[in-house]
Amino acid sequence: MSASPVTNAEAAGGNGMPRHVAIIMDGNGRWAKRRFLPRVAGHRAGAEAVRVTVKAAADMGLRALTLYAFSSENWRRSAEEVTDLMGLLRHYLRKEVAELHRNGIRLRTIGDISALEGDLIGLVRDGVELTKNNRRLDFVLALNYGAQDEMLRAVRGIATEVQAGKLDPQSIDQAMIEARLDTCDLPPLDLLIRTSGERRLSNFLLWQAAYAELLFVDTLWPDFDGKALSAAIADFGTRERRFGGR
Repeated sequence: MSASPVTNAEAAGGNGMPRHVAIIMDGNGRWAKRRFLPRVAGHRAGAEAVRVTVKAAADMGLRALTLYAFSSENWRRSAEEVTDLMGLLRHYLRKEVAELHRNGIRLRTIGDISALEGDLIGLVRDGVELTKNNRRLDFVLALNYGAQDEMLRAVRGIATEVQAGKLDPQSIDQAMIEARLDTCDLPPLDLLIRTSGERRLSNFLLWQAAYAELLFVDTLWPDFDGKALSAAIADFGTRERRFGGR
């Protein structure tokens, strides 16, 4: 592998724009607490930030935007908060899917949505079906998603094929694993952002983030908007990517 640095203009399609941006949306609770509001008010404000950021991503010409909406670990939160989050997801899907479709945005999901309630699964699938032919932006919601679970499911699938004699273990390579990940038909992840000042990945896109650029910002998620996304992309454009070259 060459030791020469690769600029983001070269690595991300020739114009310095990342193809695929993912965001860990953090800080809803702190946003509400600072305003002496209930935690659910922060989640509601966060849902509005989703709407604004998705529109900005489409306007900027990103190919894919993945948002960490509900992790496989979020079930450990209080029953009341989980109920509030699921209610907001229902509200978002009922209110926004038609708008996504009008704007040429394709809704997709990663994670195991089978654990969601039946009506919510139906709303997700209906939204995915309605927008499936849109090409302006892939808007990906990570729902009941955990990167370790994603990799475990991929490994189990490969192990099953080996056990059945359909696959030679010596033929297993990186591409074979990637083909079994939830993100298999999305562009490579170029930029991963986490809001609220926290500096960890929290079991999000661990495989995909191997050579992604990481950006941690102090902005709480409900305050994130198109200007914040533009600033993140500008920062991305200044970086050199070496992909392990040196």
